Amino acid sequence: MVDPNIEALFRPKSIAVIGASEKPGKIGYAIMKNLVEYGYEGKIYPVNIKGVEIKIGNRVFKSYKSILEVPDEVDMAVIVVPAKFVPQVVEECGKKGVKVLPIISSGFGELGEEGKKIEQQLVETARKYGMRILGPNIFGVVYTPEKLNATFGPTDVLPGPLALISQSGALGIALMGWTILEKVGLSAVVSVGNKSDIDDADLLEFFKEDENTKAILIYMEGVKDGRKFMETAKEVSKVKPIVIIKAGRSERGAKAAASHTGSLAGSDKVYDAAFKQAGVIRAYTIGEAFDYARTLSNLPEPEGENLVILTNGGGIGVMATDAAEEAGLHLYDNLEELKVFANHMPPFGSYKNPVDLTGMAGAESYEGAIRDALAHPEMHSIAVLYCQTAVLDPRDLADIVIREYNASGRKKPLVVAIVGGIEAKEAIDRLNEEGIPAYPEPERAIKALAALYRWSRWKAKQG
Repeated sequence: MVDPNIEALFRPKSIAVIGASEKPGKIGYAIMKNLVEYGYEGKIYPVNIKGVEIKIGNRVFKSYKSILEVPDEVDMAVIVVPAKFVPQVVEECGKKGVKVLPIISSGFGELGEEGKKIEQQLVETARKYGMRILGPNIFGVVYTPEKLNATFGPTDVLPGPLALISQSGALGIALMGWTILEKVGLSAVVSVGNKSDIDDADLLEFFKEDENTKAILIYMEGVKDGRKFMETAKEVSKVKPIVIIKAGRSERGAKAAASHTGSLAGSDKVYDAAFKQAGVIRAYTIGEAFDYARTLSNLPEPEGENLVILTNGGGIGVMATDAAEEAGLHLYDNLEELKVFANHMPPFGSYKNPVDLTGMAGAESYEGAIRDALAHPEMHSIAVLYCQTAVLDPRDLADIVIREYNASGRKKPLVVAIVGGIEAKEAIDRLNEEGIPAYPEPERAIKALAALYRWSRWKAKQG
């Protein structure tokens, strides 16, 4: 059962920004601006001790000197005041009946024991009034289905099926920008900071039930309650895949993580074993994490082990085959059935898997081969590889893949790798915008497909 206060973090009917500012460049202004510009449709109440007017575009907001002056109910209060004023503000929010408090302000547990005590007091005050706290020391929260962007990060987040949780503020904001550039669609972005109250496990419970989220990606430095997290992760993994980048693998890195958000990083081997048990897919770099997240949030599970690789270049076909072997993927090898691809290649092509359509392969070759692979009941997953040549514009190939995949009902996992220049990058972006995972290197496409298989196999073993 999802906590209604956490529900209010993603679907608030009204938001107060406490510490809202009329000055561009201030965080209290940026949050107001993002709420307005991203299209939030609920009520917005700025709270500023001076009672100033705040102009955002052609809208003018009257501000209230205290949240207690707001004439309406407030579901969520984003707190942006200096740390010393936060305890009083939390108390006032409790009296007002606010449900959830994202606290942007820093200067708490990350500073040491004294800060941890104040943080603990904030949580006790919140509990007294039945409120929940997100943070402190965060950059905010985004939930694209509600057009909610209560952060001081980028405004143009693309809607999509992936939820992103980040323990690092600066990295989280940078990743938001990166997802825009790389055409990764997000359902949510949540900055968890010091995790004084709401933690990863609470958020996983929400995303497990959320129909707008298909997969969850977490940047994590440490957890406070390891057992609670792993038990929750295991339950959620049975329904939706979780990818985690766990930083602080080295001893020195673990110490840096502890000083960064005041969290215990713990032994990496323990995390590794726990992740495997809970069905979590671990990534070691940001690029890898998003590569995996693309397949896990967009593709259906495979119905069997047989992978078919379609390519116009022997070299990338061999590289993909090596990657598949290393990742434990099975290349379909029934020659009698693979012969169907002979119809789409010159006599010197090879229909042995990887299927080499040759450098002469144009639109018709790819179209026919992709269609046959999608229709064949024993071909369970497909990797379409293309080295850019003068024969076929990569953007035309992207259109073929989109058309054929949609016509097939998207029942099988399909990944694409296009190696080439500017047109190849445009083709990759076009595919990713359509929710078809596409990459600039064949190995990345194969490893991302393997992540989907890993999760699917783990899930099948759970019975």
